[in-house]
Amino acid sequence: MKMVLMSVSVRRLSLLGSLLVLLAVTGCASAGSASSTRTHGELTVVTAFYPLQFVAQRVVGAHGAVNNLTQPGAEPHDLELTPRQVASLTTASLVIYERGFQPAVDEAVRQSENRQVIDTTTIVPLRPLPSGSDDLDSGQWAADHRSNLDPHVWLDPTSLARIARVVEKRLSTIDPDHALDYARNAAALNKELRTLDRSFRSGLAHCVRTEFITTHAAFGYLAQRYHLVQIAISGLNPDTEPSPARIAEVQRLATEHGLTTIFSETLTSPAVAQAIAGDLGLVTDVLDPVEGITDQSRGQDYLSVMSANLAALRKAGGCS
Repeated sequence: MKMVLMSVSVRRLSLLGSLLVLLAVTGCASAGSASSTRTHGELTVVTAFYPLQFVAQRVVGAHGAVNNLTQPGAEPHDLELTPRQVASLTTASLVIYERGFQPAVDEAVRQSENRQVIDTTTIVPLRPLPSGSDDLDSGQWAADHRSNLDPHVWLDPTSLARIARVVEKRLSTIDPDHALDYARNAAALNKELRTLDRSFRSGLAHCVRTEFITTHAAFGYLAQRYHLVQIAISGLNPDTEPSPARIAEVQRLATEHGLTTIFSETLTSPAVAQAIAGDLGLVTDVLDPVEGITDQSRGQDYLSVMSANLAALRKAGGCS
């Protein structure tokens, strides 16, 4: 009898051992699948400011969440991050930022040691404002910004299209199961950006005035793309007060070129633009650098705000 009980016990232990091994193998296989295949909602993309958020949301589509470090209505140039925002870079599936534009983001990306990062300056290299141009006098330039590189590449739609293509390729590498969707989403976005570019080229091709005055030097890439001349009251930092000499120079240029409009922005005070316009009997209007979308924006997204910019430029320039 004892021999029979021992035999049954041995068989039970053997069966239990086999089941444990099977469960362990199955568990390992499931864990491996989870790490290589992302399901809905698992993909998290962190972007530094609005235009990059716009691109990421359009390309990601329904396959993940996009978090923007710069909150709506906030000025991105001088962004400060919360501890939670800094921590989010470590766990993000992908981080998209522009090196040199937001020092707090640069440092947080470095500390995160996240390898899935896109620095857009490697896609669209930044350019300095032209030395000695009407954009900024040398004294204002020296006091105005920590770098002479203009970060506003997204105001040229073709540059944003280049960034979108790289985002699509990286997402397809991170999440290959949805690569076809990412490619389709990016293609649809690029089509809209090409249409926007054509609208700007045709809409600004025949204008009485190609010069325009804006509160800060955000529109260099747009001006170069569409053969316009930017006259900036302040430099790359919109919070810098222009010098009296710069204001006098802007007034002289406005008179010399017969300009009718001084452009202000949605995220900064229009006081300086209104003062200069009042002195010269000119009107004010909004030219939006699309650094963020608020209730005051003339549109709900990048494409609609840029279309509003085109209408404002055409009106100010007397374009036909």
